[in-house]
Amino acid sequence: MKSWWRKAPAAANDERLAAEAAVAGGAERALRRLEWTVIRRLDGLLQGDYRTLMRGAGLDLADLREYQHHDDVRHIDWNVTARLQTPYVRVFTEDREMAAWFVLDLSRSVDFGSGLKAKREISAGFVGVLARLLTRHGNRVGALVYGKDLEAVIPPRSGRRHVLHLLHAMEKRAEKAEAAPTQKGMTRLDDLLKSAANLMPRRSTVFVVSDFLSEPGWERPLGQLVQRHEVIAVRLFDPLELELPDLGLVPLRDAETGEQLWVDTHDSGFRKRFAKLAAERESTLRASLAKAGVDALELSTSDDLVEAIVRFADLRKRRTRIGSAGVKAVAA
Repeated sequence: MKSWWRKAPAAANDERLAAEAAVAGGAERALRRLEWTVIRRLDGLLQGDYRTLMRGAGLDLADLREYQHHDDVRHIDWNVTARLQTPYVRVFTEDREMAAWFVLDLSRSVDFGSGLKAKREISAGFVGVLARLLTRHGNRVGALVYGKDLEAVIPPRSGRRHVLHLLHAMEKRAEKAEAAPTQKGMTRLDDLLKSAANLMPRRSTVFVVSDFLSEPGWERPLGQLVQRHEVIAVRLFDPLELELPDLGLVPLRDAETGEQLWVDTHDSGFRKRFAKLAAERESTLRASLAKAGVDALELSTSDDLVEAIVRFADLRKRRTRIGSAGVKAVAA
């Protein structure tokens, strides 16, 4: 299958990335800060087990486990299934080099933050840390950058310069957002997910980084993406989106449409209704992600990035162990 992008000569591409890195002082400073404050701590806490964050596909059979609704049906072992009368899938030894994609929702709603950091900064920090951890082990990372629509596609490559290139693309999107403070209509996350499915020819690990504040209809494209790729939802949120404090009469503005209205947060009834609607949305979102078979990492603007990533890695490690233990118990 031909790649949809035109490949530049390696030397010319390296020169281009070097030139961009030279002008992207903000990206360089951000990555250096992450390397000192986050990645060094993760190196000790994860103990080199980066595969808990990105599991590859391989050719060597490693184990069997019971089929789950999001598994690839091509991996079903029909002999074991017929013998045990329960569908089982083959688990293969993981490749240590594969591609990871960051599907980045950088629409106006991610500019919100009630504390020291906005959701956009949390997104950039997560992408910088994961991209650097993965590329250090020989993996390649790419990205789809969405603002008003799909604005940039960065093919997967490895190396520190490429991580800088990715962060610089996120910075440029932030500059565009500042220049155009409003956008027409809400985010269409379904368009972004459909584009991701069309632009990723090989099986990859896909990190969908978004606050999932979007027009409805993204659940189906997400489920279709899961059928081919291993998908991880990185959900960004701010505590103020879940519960309003008593601040009196304040203006609230829709970051994506620019619509503004005044609300009386001193009204306890209004605050309760707001919290109830927020809780219902949380429940619906989590149910949708679970139904699609997607692991979810929730990142708050008040979270410590190191603790969040370690917590997520532990969760995925436990799930892998539980799956293997279930297979061994049945076999016994």
